[in-house]
Amino acid sequence: VQLQACGGGLVQAGGSLRLSCAASGLTFSSNVMGWFRQAPGKEREFVGAITRNGDRTNYADSVKGRFTISRDNAKNTVYLQMNSLKPEDTAVYYCAADYKRFSGSYDRLSGDINEYDYWGQGTQVTVSS
Repeated sequence: VQLQACGGGLVQAGGSLRLSCAASGLTFSSNVMGWFRQAPGKEREFVGAITRNGDRTNYADSVKGRFTISRDNAKNTVYLQMNSLKPEDTAVYYCAADYKRFSGSYDRLSGDINEYDYWGQGTQVTVSS
């Protein structure tokens, strides 16, 4: 399984970035997809997650209204659109996959790191003030 995140970079406060995470080696549509981030000296924290079919999302309060998660199951890719970026959004951003065994079950969009089975390598986002 590989989760390849890209799209990070340096942006000024108030700017936007769009991260992508391409998945391979797994049945993408069977996985809830999440985004997490980790700033220097801090623990990894939940950013948001999206259901297997993309009909529902959940976000951390710190990014709600500014960040949007979407997915394209035909392309095995999940996206994180980040608008109105703030210096405190500076972190390494990781995508993660939470495999759901049963096709008809309800997708709980967990913010618990331990719920996720696979992780990407991360992409750096730096927001300057």
